[in-house]
Amino acid sequence: MADTRRVTVSTDAHGHTTGWAEATATGPTPTHSRAAAFFDVDNTMMRGASIYWFARGLAARRYFTTGDLARFAWRQARYRLLATEHAGDMSQARQAALAFVEGWRVDAVERLAEEIFDELMAPRIWAGTRRLAQRHLDAGQRVWLVSAAPVEIGRVIAARLGLTGAIGTVAEVVDGAYTGRLVGELMHGPAKAEAVTQLATVEGLDLPRCTAYSDSCNDLPMLTTVGRAVAVNPDGALLRVARERGWEVRDFRTGRRAARIAVPSTAALGLLAGAVSAGRALHRRRRPA
Repeated sequence: MADTRRVTVSTDAHGHTTGWAEATATGPTPTHSRAAAFFDVDNTMMRGASIYWFARGLAARRYFTTGDLARFAWRQARYRLLATEHAGDMSQARQAALAFVEGWRVDAVERLAEEIFDELMAPRIWAGTRRLAQRHLDAGQRVWLVSAAPVEIGRVIAARLGLTGAIGTVAEVVDGAYTGRLVGELMHGPAKAEAVTQLATVEGLDLPRCTAYSDSCNDLPMLTTVGRAVAVNPDGALLRVARERGWEVRDFRTGRRAARIAVPSTAALGLLAGAVSAGRALHRRRRPA
C-alpha cells in the first residue's frame, strides 16, 4: 500500500495524546468547508467491533489458535455483560491494548488489515450509515472515523470506504515496528472529544457546524462537542439522551436481530483488554512477514 497519507500525533495541555491519519484519496475531493462529520466505528459504521474482526482474520491465517480467539471473545462478553470501566480495568486495557502486535511491522499490519477488511468487515458495514457518510462527502465535507482501534486499522477502513481519514489509538513505533506499547491513552470517551477538538483546530473546522454519529452513551463527550449529534443504532442509555435532547436517531437494525448484535462501546475496551491472553499466545507464534 502506497504511503500517501500522513499520521499526526498531538499532545494537548492535559497531556493526552491523540492521533489521526489521512486515508488515500479514493472518494470525492472535499471542497474547502469548515464543516465535517465524525463517525464512531463499532456498531455505528459496522456491525460488531473492528478489532474483533481483525483478530478473527488473524486466527483464520493461523497467527493464533481458535482457543486464543475464544479467550479474546470471552473478554468481550465479560465487558458486554458487566460494562466494567473502573480504573483497574481501564489500566489493564491500556497495558494490554497492543501487546499482540509487539515486534510486527506497521506495513505488514496494514496489509493484513486491508485483506481482513475485504473478507470480514466490508460485509458488516451498515449500508445506511455509509449513505450518511456519503452525503457529507457529496456536500464537500470531510468525514473522519473515530475509534478505539489502532489508528492504522481505522485508516485502512477509511480508505476502503473512501473517507477522509481516521482518529484512533496510537501505538508506539520504532524503526517501522510496533513496540507493543501505547502512546498516550486509549481513544475512548473524553479522549475522542479531545481528539476531535484538536483536529478541528488543525484543519480549521467550525465544530458548531460539524456532526457526530455514535451508538453509545460512552461517546457523549464527542457528541456534545459538535453542533449536531446523531444516535445511530443507539444503546438504551444513548437513546434516552437522544430523546431528551431532541437528537436525530437512525436505527438500521430490525427486531430481535437488533438486540442480538447491539454491543456497547465498552466491548471495544474488553477486546483490547482481551489481548492480554490472546495476544501473548499470538506473540509466541509467528509474526507477519
